[in-house]
Amino acid sequence: MGLEIFCIESIASTHLFLCEQIREGKMTQNCALYALDQSGGVGSRDNVWQSSRGNLHLSFCLREGDLPSDLPLASVSIYFAFLMREILSSLGSKIWLKWPNDLYLADKKVGGVMSAKLGDFIVGGVGLNLKFAPPGAGLCDVKITPRELVEEFVRSLEGKNSWKNIFNHYVLEFEKSRKFSVHHDGRVLSLREALLYEDGSILLEGKRVYSLR
Repeated sequence: MGLEIFCIESIASTHLFLCEQIREGKMTQNCALYALDQSGGVGSRDNVWQSSRGNLHLSFCLREGDLPSDLPLASVSIYFAFLMREILSSLGSKIWLKWPNDLYLADKKVGGVMSAKLGDFIVGGVGLNLKFAPPGAGLCDVKITPRELVEEFVRSLEGKNSWKNIFNHYVLEFEKSRKFSVHHDGRVLSLREALLYEDGSILLEGKRVYSLR
């Protein structure tokens, strides 16, 4: 399921561009696109992702059938985010994954992952503060170029690591999320008493909450 890698000098949003290409039928293969500069990045819940040159601005698309067969569609954000976290960890980083899709260093957000289903494709996006961090955010604690990180991430995607293996590693890390909160249905809910299910969803105040966004 090879992914071809494309690099672009500057763009408003890699995510919006890739989605447009898919909708217009111009993108028919798995690919990864990263930009050296991005002026209008999109984050989860349609937030703006503030960034600068030197940071990671990556979007990618995979046909649903090329994902691991045991991966719950609603938890692809967790899957993609944990793959990135594992790459950084192998370099000595202490970055961890806050449920469901935020990359944190201690108590500061350094990046995030988003995903959406579009036709036959799952479109994913990763933003990571490699060189620049806005006020209140954190900066990646290892040195790696966007190109190197994209290449490592694509290799990880192509490895089709099973969801079972990823989830088994994530269960313990989930405990770090308990002192944080999440946004759901316009409310901010504490994760302190959340129950994590094997499909990556959680039980919050009696409701099953999934991570796809």
